[in-house]
Amino acid sequence: MRSIWNGSISFGLVTIPVKTYSATDRTSSVSFVRIHEKDGAQIQYRKICELDGEEVPNEEVGKGYQAPGDDTIVPITDDDLSRLPMPTAKTLSILSFADPDEIDPLQMDKAYYLGPNGAAATKPYALLREALEDHRKVAIGKVAMRGRESLAMLRAHDGALVMHTLLWPDQIRPLTGVAPDDVELRENELTLAETLMDSLGELDPAELHDDYREAVEELVTAKLEGEPVAPAASGTSGAQVIDLTAALEKSVRAARGGGEADAEAESASVTPIRGRKTAKKGEAERGAAKKSGTAAKKATEKKTAPAAAKKAPAKKTAAAPKAAGGRAKSTSTAKKTASAGTSRKSTSTKTTSKSTASKSATKKTTAKKTAAKKTAAKKASKRSSA
Repeated sequence: MRSIWNGSISFGLVTIPVKTYSATDRTSSVSFVRIHEKDGAQIQYRKICELDGEEVPNEEVGKGYQAPGDDTIVPITDDDLSRLPMPTAKTLSILSFADPDEIDPLQMDKAYYLGPNGAAATKPYALLREALEDHRKVAIGKVAMRGRESLAMLRAHDGALVMHTLLWPDQIRPLTGVAPDDVELRENELTLAETLMDSLGELDPAELHDDYREAVEELVTAKLEGEPVAPAASGTSGAQVIDLTAALEKSVRAARGGGEADAEAESASVTPIRGRKTAKKGEAERGAAKKSGTAAKKATEKKTAPAAAKKAPAKKTAAAPKAAGGRAKSTSTAKKTASAGTSRKSTSTKTTSKSTASKSATKKTTAKKTAAKKTAAKKASKRSSA
């Protein structure tokens, strides 16, 4: 890593030589060059003098100061700037120490790593770092870098000292007409918002990446290879009027692992009723039990029907469908069944009577034949005696 500024930290009577390194890298962000759309050639920027219209080389470009609202430009040379009293030109002078919460993040400008410059600076560097960590303070001071003086904040971070240049208080614009007027919020909305904050969990820096940059790189690759460019997915408008409570409840469910699909499946304009799924589940269980009971009842009726038919008279059997809410057709069928049963009973009685009469006639005939035989035998006996 290349040092961009060498100076020192003034901590009372202690001086700590340091080297400054840029802590951020903006080159990885997406940037475009301007081209001529007609032929695709890159457009160059040239420094043209407004007075004579000629191009000015870099070695002839200087500095000038123009006061706000004034057209007059005053030339300023590097020699003029070097004569100015600027004790912070090569020194970061610590003015005070403060709590980190006292520094408004709006004042944060650029960040730099500070490292000890030489072996003699190692011990005082470590001393200041440990003092800031143990006391949980940040150092506020002034530093002049690249031709201008800025406020600076020193803090301990991951075993090193980090310097943040700060904007001056008058560089922060007033917050006029930005914030809304007093808004009434319900208690359950605040509770849901806090629950959502707790459900989202901690941030993993490894999962953060620039989606737009990746999309641009894929677009460039597709154009170079002559492949068709995939259409962008249509996003939802952020200006939709939704039910805030419902949106918070869906967000909490999604953050707790309910899934985005479940959250999107429900409408955000209607607040879900708690326990609705449980009620539906109970109704389903009652319906299943009812069906099961009906099936068991039918099976029992089928098993007991033959026994009841044997014990009950024909009239009761015929009236059973009517009592149970049966139709006329069922009643007619029952009557026919009863009539058939009565006919079978009468036929059986007649058959039995005929069989009994036949047996009596047979007995009488047999008795007559036996008597005739005895009479004939007696006559034959008398004849033989005579």
